[in-house]
Amino acid sequence: MKDRYLELRKKIKAYNFALSTISYDAETIAPKDSFNYRMEMVSTLVAERMNIYKSDEYAELVEGLSKTELDNVLKREIELELKDLNKNKNVSKELLMEYSKANQIANRKWEEAREQKDFNVFKEALNNLIVLIKKIKALQKHNVHPYDQLLDENEEGYSMEKYDEFFNVVREEIVPLIKEVEVIEKMDYVFDQKAQEAFISYLIETIHFDMNKGLLGESIHPFTTHTHSSDVRFTVAYDDSLESTFAAFHELGHAMYNQQISPELDMTYLSRGVSPGIHESQSRFYENIIGRSKAFWDKHFDVFKTYFPDLPYEKEEFYRRMNRVEPSLIRVAADELTYPVHILIRYEIEKYIFSENFDIDNLNEKWNDLYEEYLGIRPENDLVGILQDIHWSWGYFGYFPTYALGSAIASQIYYTSSVDIDALIGNNDIETINKYLRENIHTFGGLKTPSELIEGISGEEFNAKYYVRYLKEKYSRR
Repeated sequence: MKDRYLELRKKIKAYNFALSTISYDAETIAPKDSFNYRMEMVSTLVAERMNIYKSDEYAELVEGLSKTELDNVLKREIELELKDLNKNKNVSKELLMEYSKANQIANRKWEEAREQKDFNVFKEALNNLIVLIKKIKALQKHNVHPYDQLLDENEEGYSMEKYDEFFNVVREEIVPLIKEVEVIEKMDYVFDQKAQEAFISYLIETIHFDMNKGLLGESIHPFTTHTHSSDVRFTVAYDDSLESTFAAFHELGHAMYNQQISPELDMTYLSRGVSPGIHESQSRFYENIIGRSKAFWDKHFDVFKTYFPDLPYEKEEFYRRMNRVEPSLIRVAADELTYPVHILIRYEIEKYIFSENFDIDNLNEKWNDLYEEYLGIRPENDLVGILQDIHWSWGYFGYFPTYALGSAIASQIYYTSSVDIDALIGNNDIETINKYLRENIHTFGGLKTPSELIEGISGEEFNAKYYVRYLKEKYSRR
């Protein structure tokens, strides 16, 4: 029974490998007109994978193994597989295939809508995707709110009740702080793309990301993907601002997590980050705790200036401007103080999408209204508004809240870790930080729960007070 399960798991992993590689290719280098053929091939692969996953044999194997004595890794995997199979037992293969196609169409329409800066181009495809998701959720757990299901799937144990509590802290503690922070001049300098590419190569070496097991690409929206610990790929979207460099910091955090998962888990379903919230805690840790720290730039500013020799700022002024706070429209370019407000807005919109009074026709206006309400600015077009993120075109609902949660978890790790993070950054000893994170978070992949990882580091459950403390200590005195 165990051997047959492992045989089928290997086949599913092979399909996942192919689909992940194709997806990376589609977002980076695939010709634009290759979409229709690729969609048919992807649908075929998904169908073949689904034939295994939805078979009676596979369900019986998982059910049978759940009643036997297993090692810790396989036991955890079977527990998660059984939960997933039970969730989807009333969802037909045909419905899941319909969703897969709708997902691909939505992603293509999102790209077209961005080109035209018009939400209406994307609206029908998005609505079809939302309808299918609601239909699937009703079949999975008809007595549980669909958005609560999505939140829990992304971050185990989370619901609207828990996120409401967290985002109330954002409203009460962080939104008022934004208005109190000193206005600092913008970074009035054009960062050459080629120079940024060169500096990002320097960053990769500094962070000690292994390029023999990794790949850097370019895409519309930065992302990280991996198939196993020796094939981790991340992308950057280049422009003439410093945000391309910080996107690299961010994605390197994701990439380091994936690369430091134990190779012993590569052939299992646990060779992944345990949750989006924990994964985002790592990307925000590398981006903000390391990348936006004074300690990092005290050590590396002189090297940075060799890439940008005509940069008109000295170190202190550069650091001030780099950490300036100003409400802005684009989430990925937001400063770390206003960033959680961008997530708050998306959280409120997602709650609306899964409410009974949802109307797709006013969704972009609702987006614009919330930006005006919370940040005092209104998008001039849909490209810098509702079309800026790729997530909904992928069907990723319930995912955005984990971004703010991840930032908060990163702060808790920073304050409660047993190593001196600032001193290690100042000594350019990123390897020791990597080692600490590997031993306490990364190596476990999906073997431990998010709460077990947080408690293992800090000795307590998640607590938003550390996030408030971090932001107030960094910005209140300015």
